[in-house]
Amino acid sequence: MITLANEASAEGRIITIVLFTVMTAATLWVTVWARKYTRSAADFHSGGRSFTGLQNGLAIGSDYMSAASFLGIAGMIALFGYDGFLYSIGFLVAWLVALLLVAELLRNSGRFTMADVLSYRMRQRPVRTAASVSTLTVSIFYLLAQMVGAGALVALLLGISPGETYLGMSADTAKIVGIVTVGLLMISYVTFGGMKGTTYVQIIQAVVLMGGAALLCLLVLAMYDFNPGALMSDAARASGVGDAFLEPGQRYGVEVVGDAWQTMVNKLDLISLGLALVLGTAGLPHVLIRFYTVPDSKAARKSVNWGIGLIGTFYLFTLILGFGAAAVVGRDAIIGQDAAGNAAAPQLAEAVGLHFGGDFLGAVLLAVIAAAAFAAILSTVAGLTIASSSSLAHDFYNSVLRRGKATEKEEVRVARYAAVGVGVISVVLAIFAQSLNVAFLVGLAFAIAASANLPTILLSLFWKRFNTTGALAGIYGGLIAAVGLVFFSPVVSGKVDANGESTSLLPTGVDFAWFPLENPGLASIPIGLLCAIVGTLMSKERDDAKFARLQVRALTGAGAEKAEQH
Repeated sequence: MITLANEASAEGRIITIVLFTVMTAATLWVTVWARKYTRSAADFHSGGRSFTGLQNGLAIGSDYMSAASFLGIAGMIALFGYDGFLYSIGFLVAWLVALLLVAELLRNSGRFTMADVLSYRMRQRPVRTAASVSTLTVSIFYLLAQMVGAGALVALLLGISPGETYLGMSADTAKIVGIVTVGLLMISYVTFGGMKGTTYVQIIQAVVLMGGAALLCLLVLAMYDFNPGALMSDAARASGVGDAFLEPGQRYGVEVVGDAWQTMVNKLDLISLGLALVLGTAGLPHVLIRFYTVPDSKAARKSVNWGIGLIGTFYLFTLILGFGAAAVVGRDAIIGQDAAGNAAAPQLAEAVGLHFGGDFLGAVLLAVIAAAAFAAILSTVAGLTIASSSSLAHDFYNSVLRRGKATEKEEVRVARYAAVGVGVISVVLAIFAQSLNVAFLVGLAFAIAASANLPTILLSLFWKRFNTTGALAGIYGGLIAAVGLVFFSPVVSGKVDANGESTSLLPTGVDFAWFPLENPGLASIPIGLLCAIVGTLMSKERDDAKFARLQVRALTGAGAEKAEQH
């Protein structure tokens, strides 16, 4: 195991900050350049549907390989071994649902947002309002994860450990500065570049992220003579739990001796997490809007295939990064920098650099990996922000408040204002959620998407009887169930560690948890589906002719780009 220097050298800090600044400046230049080509609502919301399958696939991968993937999952694997990799498996398998059930049909049926499909054969205003509420809620939870990851990354980038200061900033202050910086950048990407600028930035950042991760993986494997078995054995020895590190049960599905109830709860929690990860992707707003950026359904399918290949390769990288961090950096050093493990991958980069070339290479490699991680964060937050702002402007402002009479110029202007509002809210909330692992925060967003969005999307596309009441009941029922169950779960209150310290969001002594699972998907997904079905059957509303037209649109794409109000 390699011992890291306690303090980053002044030279090392300068190198990391300069390289990071260059990457950020380059993406901002691309955003400003793209503004010249963002003239209409179609340009702002969907990039004019002008991207190829490969381009959109790279953007999808960049959108999806977020802070949760690069920082959160690597940290989870480093701290919990086998169980940490479960996130990678769930995230990847989820794309089969998106590919087989959603991508082509959604691309053909809508224009800019998820609500275009949901509201086609229903009453516009209530359904679009519900879709906007759901989109904003999912996006905020997902944005929190990216912001928290950014805070941890900036503190490490500046070489500030707990108890130390740099440029007058403590570690906590540096994390807040990082969160605010990401907020300002994501607002800039969306307000200036719209979908065109955001997509080009995401393509660049996908290349940076994959290149940085691949380089670090090669160097880690080189330390072990390209023998993954030796790497995993060393990781197990350094973990403190031996070979159990390579087996299930360190974090999920833990068997508690003498407590059958808690054992069952732990296993159900694992199933619940898996359901949310697998079903949530096809309901994530920032993923769904990417299907509208290509010219036809064939390109949509190709983009998902490219995305799956890119994402699958990247998740193999996270396995090497996670075990590498456990073996090279060590559990104590990882937790010492960030209790949730969010800084494990950058710490690994610095350690590997020190091993191969001393302080200078350590600083350079840290800068490269920090830039890659920041690229992942910025890419995802930009995608989430444009999904939220597009829904608020297109669905709520134009269709609900203005009843479809707003001009394209007005709609784009409102979308830019909405991007600023979403950014500010996300920054404020993220400051209070810094203690949570970013992969877990994303898991919550997936549960909400799987509970509120996916059932209504599928029923709208495939069930002739489905109607407005069912859509509203499904969206609000799934949303309230997911958020409510999380609020009354150990995530928020009542969970303590062996030392009696709170591991929940609220401090020790506050306990109003009655729902035993930390992941609500096992209960909230069926509730959302049941609400949609029962709501539909309780209403007499039915329009078979519009369903037939929707089927034609879903299969051919005819009329989707022009028709909005019906």
